[in-house]
Amino acid sequence: MALIKLALAGEGGQGVQSIAEILAEAAYEENKQAIYIPNFGVEQRGGVSIAFLQVSDQRIGAPKFNKADVVIALSKRAVSRTVRYSDSNTIYVYDSSISVDEEEMPKEAKKIIGLPAIDTANEKLHPRVFNMIIMGAVIGFTNIVSFGSAKFALEKKLGAKFERDPKLRELNYQALEIGRQMAEEALKEGVAN
Repeated sequence: MALIKLALAGEGGQGVQSIAEILAEAAYEENKQAIYIPNFGVEQRGGVSIAFLQVSDQRIGAPKFNKADVVIALSKRAVSRTVRYSDSNTIYVYDSSISVDEEEMPKEAKKIIGLPAIDTANEKLHPRVFNMIIMGAVIGFTNIVSFGSAKFALEKKLGAKFERDPKLRELNYQALEIGRQMAEEALKEGVAN
């Protein structure tokens, strides 16, 4: 597997750091190299939070990167904070449940894809699993880790909550699968800007 550079951004509380942590744990379980760097807004909750994640089968040379292979922006402010990580090789994904002006989107990207993650979570599952739809989409876009490893890492992080509320486990697994399917369909359709 080649090096995959990922930037996830959203408002504090949307779970982008949790997604990156779980994916890094899943990569570790697959004996891959992973570097995760959190970047928090100045507010504890409500500021823009960015998670930078790199995963590879080979040693990763530098912890920082200028351009990502995949950028996922989950809010209007996250879009404005992440356009600089996009270039002609980047798949730029935003949550189409939010309104974003076209001039705010990156000027350069391999593909710009809108996924209705918030709306899908609210209509089909539960708002609590919105970030798992995004995690499933990351896997669908990149194959950064296997679905089985992602579930294992998710169990490791949230196993105690799942024991208290077994329905939450199934909701999370459904959200992962929905996100993966959304990403795979978007790539098949060749959705591009």
